[in-house]
Amino acid sequence: MRFFMRPYFTVNFPQNAVFQTAFSSAGRLKHGKRKIGYNRSFPKFQALNNDIEMAQKIQSVKGMNDLLPVEQKDFKLTAAFWQAFEDTVGCWTRAYGYQQIRTPILEQTGLFVRSIGEETDVVGKEMYTFSDSNESLSLSLRPEGTASCLRAVVEHNLLYNSPQKLWYMGPMFRRERPQKGRYRQFHQVGIEALGFEGPDVDAEIIAMSADLWDKLGIRDYLTLEINSLGNREERAAHRHALVDYLGRHQDKMDEDDKRRLKTNPLRVLDTKNPALQEVCNSAPRLINYLGDASRAHYARLKAMLDGLGIRYIENPRLVRGLDYYNQTVFEWTTDKLGAQATVCGGGRYDGLIEELGGKPAPSIGFAMGIERLLLLVHEYGSLRADAAPDVYTVHQGEGADLQVMKYARLLRDAGFNVLQHSGSQSLKAQMKKADGSGARFTLIVAQDELSSGSATLKDMQGRHSQQTVAAADLINTLQQWKNA
Repeated sequence: MRFFMRPYFTVNFPQNAVFQTAFSSAGRLKHGKRKIGYNRSFPKFQALNNDIEMAQKIQSVKGMNDLLPVEQKDFKLTAAFWQAFEDTVGCWTRAYGYQQIRTPILEQTGLFVRSIGEETDVVGKEMYTFSDSNESLSLSLRPEGTASCLRAVVEHNLLYNSPQKLWYMGPMFRRERPQKGRYRQFHQVGIEALGFEGPDVDAEIIAMSADLWDKLGIRDYLTLEINSLGNREERAAHRHALVDYLGRHQDKMDEDDKRRLKTNPLRVLDTKNPALQEVCNSAPRLINYLGDASRAHYARLKAMLDGLGIRYIENPRLVRGLDYYNQTVFEWTTDKLGAQATVCGGGRYDGLIEELGGKPAPSIGFAMGIERLLLLVHEYGSLRADAAPDVYTVHQGEGADLQVMKYARLLRDAGFNVLQHSGSQSLKAQMKKADGSGARFTLIVAQDELSSGSATLKDMQGRHSQQTVAAADLINTLQQWKNA
């Protein structure tokens, strides 16, 4: 028996072409809502009916990954490995005096138009944007973290008394073609130093990022590239010269390059078009248009990096993909991830807080994509994730399960991670699961242990002989074994 025949339900959909195409023949628009009736001849609902009848599995959205306890065939990162990275980041940011900030994943679209730039690929092509329920406000899933962080700083007046050093971590969203290291839902860690003007903070956050690479064991696989974009006036003079030069080579440009020539000519220098790269190599360089103050800032940054022993390459074509950068920009790149070379990038954005309605405040920051970074760490780094319990408990016989639970509570109170076996199985089957769990020790309670008020301990690595101990000696024995 079919469990539905002619259902009617009301859905709030954004009025865009996708939804209008899907549902135009099935319903009508009334008061901003679409009333949908089942029509056996309508393909979309035929498919829905068939899916339900066949109990078809629903899969994750393309480009958005699950984090599982085990490695997946096409996605090697586990939840435990991810957690180990988060723990490292928490200690790392505290060591440098940065405080965490958490912002919503959903923001007004205007925030990103004003900060990132309306003509950028991110805003123009890649954002997930829709209307709220009454269609009076355009909303977007955040494509990066800096704009949201600064919106919160301005809204809550966090710069009123003093500069701020903030960090964030969370999911971002861009509608782009998924590939290794590039996903539609990805995660970022970001560092923002707000209210600091001199090149010393530029050097500090670059050194801070280098320190993280050391902690993760990947410093040798990353290259630091730096450049200076100067101030607004200097960029304007360079832009005029650049447009004039590139305009004479439009025959070698694809449609994206021609669009960028009109909207953001600096991005043309970052082209992946082989026919245009040689042209860009001979293009006017921004550094030749820098004034004395910008040159001094850049020179001091390089001197401080030299003094800290941080090697770098000057890349005059490095411009970054967002409009808000000025002065220092930098990227950490690798040749170990194929086409996705950039692992971390950032720079100075002295005018952005003012653009978002706050008082002028010089600022600098950087962000790293966690998935891309952890793919590198997984293959070449030293980060280790151990999700295995310290103790696996095994029981057999009436009342043994309760006694094991009591022992487990005592062990957890003493700082041990304990995984209890649930259900009734043979001791042999339980020991097989204990071995598969990766636990260092197994605690066994059977009839003999119940009657004597003891427990049997087994070192799964074979460093200590199996022994039966009184309940009062249980914690002390396990601690000695663990620390030996």
